[in-house]
Order: sequence, then structure tokens, then C-alpha cells
Amino acid sequence: MAIPRIKLGSQGLEVSAQGLGCMGMSAFYGPPKPEPDMIALIHHAIESGVTFLDTSDIYGPFTNELLLGKALQGGVREKMELATKFGISFADGKRVIRGDPAYVRAACEASLRRLGVDFVDLYYQHRVDNNVPIEVTMGELKKLVEEGKIKYIGLSEASASTIRRAHAVHPITAVQLEWSLWTRDAEEDIIPTCRELGIGIVAYSPLGRGFLSSGPKMVDNLAEQDFRKNMPRFQPENLEKNIVIFERVNAMATRKGCTPSQLALAWVHHQGSDVCPIPGTTKIENFNQNIGALSVKLTPEEMAELESYASADAVKGDRYGSAANTWKDSETPPLSSWKAQ
Repeated sequence: MAIPRIKLGSQGLEVSAQGLGCMGMSAFYGPPKPEPDMIALIHHAIESGVTFLDTSDIYGPFTNELLLGKALQGGVREKMELATKFGISFADGKRVIRGDPAYVRAACEASLRRLGVDFVDLYYQHRVDNNVPIEVTMGELKKLVEEGKIKYIGLSEASASTIRRAHAVHPITAVQLEWSLWTRDAEEDIIPTCRELGIGIVAYSPLGRGFLSSGPKMVDNLAEQDFRKNMPRFQPENLEKNIVIFERVNAMATRKGCTPSQLALAWVHHQGSDVCPIPGTTKIENFNQNIGALSVKLTPEEMAELESYASADAVKGDRYGSAANTWKDSETPPLSSWKAQ
């Protein structure tokens, strides 16, 4: 099937209507997967028309960017849109969020080297630094755009007020946020703000970290190093309630003649033409299944029925543990405080 193209944001970036999240190939979801298999998957995705690839310097750290750098050799780069991120680093074994200008520039230049490219199509601040005014971070990103090192700027897990302040310095092309049938907290404030400002929306974990694809079987099969093992929604006391959500999604998928993952992804696609989900996978057969979601049509009644399965009171457990940074932690000091230093 031909993969549709969409305009992401209002600054000129065009991407495939579905992207490919590359994190799980190298990090966080168990041990790294065999490099030749992952390169074959990346090439298969691009040849299939899924040309929007998503990575970050923290995936590994660094190994996922290096993997993509190998995959993009030999003329592949011209066929795709590349997104990476900065802002999370490890110092003395502790996670540190940084948005100071020197770090922004050093991180970008290091990513370009690892990826083996002259520029990145979309460069996100992965998490917002609470100690640096967002205007200061954006000022350095704006310089990188002017120098041709990045084409478009994005934010990830940013609050509506942070997005507004950033957008006033330089147009934001996309905001990446967790959005799926069972993670909908951004709908209240962040998504309307993006739409008001003409900012595209990139939905990560659109399959509920895999749970909406295979339910409890996914949780049973997690590797020891997989960080999902510690996520609140997958703890026994919450899981037994959340299984009901999967069972209902699965039953509707059976009625519609598709898989539960295709149904869950179709729900995200039906949110609008300004939304690009980026499901991750490490298997070509799962990738092929995911792009099949673009053919699944949902009526307003079916959308409402799906949403009733995963209403806020039906989903048990937060999407992250208490130590994680999300948009709820993304406020930054006023610019005047920085100038006074």
C-alpha cells in the first residue's frame, strides 16, 4: 500500500503519515537487537514509504544514532526525514536534563557526527530543563537552524505554556508526546495549543508501550532489562484491571477483521491529519502489520466506543513512575532571571 504523506506543522516539513520509532532497537526495551536485522528493518521501512525515523542521543546512549548512521549510508538519507533529540544526559550515573546553549550546540554536533549527516530534519528538546529559560534554549536552536545544522525545531513532553514561550522565539514544527487510547492527558491543554499555533503532533507509544498490541502476553515476555517492568500500569495490582481494556479492544478488532494493534493505531490516525504516530518495532512482520492500520476506517460511533473502554477511570496506574520527567515538570524560569546572572 502507498503510505500517505502529511504536512507536519506549518513550517514546510512533510513526512510519512506514520513514522518509525527506533528506540527499542538499541535501548530500554531489553538488550540491543542484532544490528544487521535492524538495518534491514530500517531499509524495509523506507522502501515501504515510512520515511520518518525517530531516534535520540540518549537511546543507548548514542548506540541508536550510530545504528541509524550505518543504515543511512549509500544514498538512503535523501529518501527520508530524520528526527533526533537532545536534553537528557547521564553524569555520574544520574540522569541530568540540560538545555543550556553550550550543551545544545555540543549535543547537536555530536549527533550529526554519529548519524553521519550534514543536518537533521527535526531536532527536539527531549525533556525541558527547569533551570534554563526556554527562550535561552530556543535561541541556540534558532542559531543551529540559521547555520543549516537542523531544519526544524521540536519539543517533547512540554507543557502548553512552555510551547507558547518557545514558539514566540522561533516557530516550533512539532511537539512529541505520549498519545494513545489509554494515555490522553495531553488532550486537555497541549494538543489544542499545538493546533492553535499550527504545530504538528508526533505521538509516541501509540500502542501503549506494546500493551494494546498483545496485552498481558507482552508483560509476561519482557526481558529483565526492559524498563517497562517497572512502569506503574504493568504492576500486578494495576495489570489485572488493565487487562480488561485490552480484551475489549481485541474483541472489537476481531469484529472489524483487524489486529488490536491496527485498531489502536487507527484510533490515533483518526485524531487528524496533523498527527503522526511513530510506533516502534524490531520485527518486519510487526512493521507490516502496523502500516496496515492506515487502511482501518473507524466511524464516530466506533471511536466513542473505543474511548469508553479506556476512559480515565478505567486505566489503572500512571504512565510513568514518579521520578520521570513529563510535561507536568516542564516549566522554566522567566528569561529575566537568566539575563540577571
